[in-house]
Amino acid sequence: MKKDEMIQMLFFRRLLTLTTCTAVLLSCLFFGGLTAFAAETEPQWEMTVPQIRVTTENGNGTTLQKEDGYQNAQITITDTDGSVLSNSCQFKVRGNTTALSWVEKKAFTFKFDKKTDVLGMGKGKKWALIANAFDPTLLRNYMALSLAKKLGLAYTSEFRFAELWVDGVFRGCYLLAEPVQEGKDRVNIDVKSNEGKNDFLIEYEASRQEDGVTYFTVQNLRFIASEPEEPDETQLDYIKSTMDAVLSAVRRGNPEEIAQKIDVASFAKFYLLNEFLKTFDFDMSSVFFYYQNGRLCAGPAWDYDLSAGNANPDYLPRGLAAHGTEGVFADKNIYRYLADQDWFIDAVRSEYRAHYSDFVGIYADGGLLDTACAQYGDVFSRNYKEAGWFVGKWWINIQMKPLLTYDKNFAYLKDWCRQRNMWMTGCYMPFAKGDVNGDGTVTVNDVTLLQRFLAKMQPDIPLAAADVNADGAVTVEDATLMQRRLAEYE
Repeated sequence: MKKDEMIQMLFFRRLLTLTTCTAVLLSCLFFGGLTAFAAETEPQWEMTVPQIRVTTENGNGTTLQKEDGYQNAQITITDTDGSVLSNSCQFKVRGNTTALSWVEKKAFTFKFDKKTDVLGMGKGKKWALIANAFDPTLLRNYMALSLAKKLGLAYTSEFRFAELWVDGVFRGCYLLAEPVQEGKDRVNIDVKSNEGKNDFLIEYEASRQEDGVTYFTVQNLRFIASEPEEPDETQLDYIKSTMDAVLSAVRRGNPEEIAQKIDVASFAKFYLLNEFLKTFDFDMSSVFFYYQNGRLCAGPAWDYDLSAGNANPDYLPRGLAAHGTEGVFADKNIYRYLADQDWFIDAVRSEYRAHYSDFVGIYADGGLLDTACAQYGDVFSRNYKEAGWFVGKWWINIQMKPLLTYDKNFAYLKDWCRQRNMWMTGCYMPFAKGDVNGDGTVTVNDVTLLQRFLAKMQPDIPLAAADVNADGAVTVEDATLMQRRLAEYE
């Protein structure tokens, strides 16, 4: 081969090598850039709930643990009407059981530098993102807080379903809610008295121990001093002495004296809420009381993912009791001194009668649960499919093992609520015999409802009221007896 041909061939080889290397480099840059772009690009779908995007300063949001504490972050909250709130915040893992290292779907708290209105729910610095990790329906907290509002429990948290992204990773469906804390738009109490002798907020806590939390025990009941959050010695002594006086009055059982120490209506409503839901933790934690205007009030309601039959029946006697639809359950904490007093149960019965339609409305066809499932079904579906929190995972031993599909878990919840309300109707007897619609009188309308029930056209009625002859069943004989009464026969 001639020298000039050899030089030409070497030139083309080098050119080919350079071209190949350039192509490989461009390919790496292109596909590497595409991969990075894809990782940061979130899936887009029709927005049916607010969308929350959190970007942490260190990019470690998806691996955060509770012990990591607050992280600097940027948060953007987009409402369904297109309005956007974008701000810096502090972001951390919240909760106790849900904060365990092996629980993949974490709950979070985010905190602004100053009080900020979020989605029209009022102003506050702190906000809670509830994961509902132990509730396969994602509906129990929503249901409980909705019922608390219906019952008129003061300071019930505002809440909205939302979808969350953390550092570009879709985390699924969350319930964005106001945490239970003092504030003008929260629990509106005055905790800033110079003498420490003013309002306060406490949480019943049976055994858990956590750093930075003030615990105190009064008459064998253990509490957390929630507000003031860090009470000084004077404030804590005042809270303890006040609670000692309240509990002493409650234990003595005199209705007039008790009514001077507690807000009986709030205690009856709070008892009714937790009795219906059989809240697993009602003798453990997340049970709040607040002192206002010289009396102790019950509530606000909080933490209901392990309620409404979602307890493991094989976990100790408490799990079995919380799982079933029968039996008294809420005779715990302060209520252990109230639940056996006839006058207090009369107050509960009165609230139950006034709100009976709200209880039926939870599980009735087209009611609260059906409406929520229809409205947020696509959000719940994405929680399990896109976010990967698949139904049927065994989350924790105190929880009932989830059924295999969302529909089965939903049907279980709805039927559990129906059966529980039927048991409570028989237990508390809110209506007179024959007063099927609960309006206080027995009329032809009650007979019609009973007949519709017998014809399977009316799914639910208060069986205790319809069982006129008290034989344990509702039959045509009960309708006949009502008709005879209306006709002024015997």
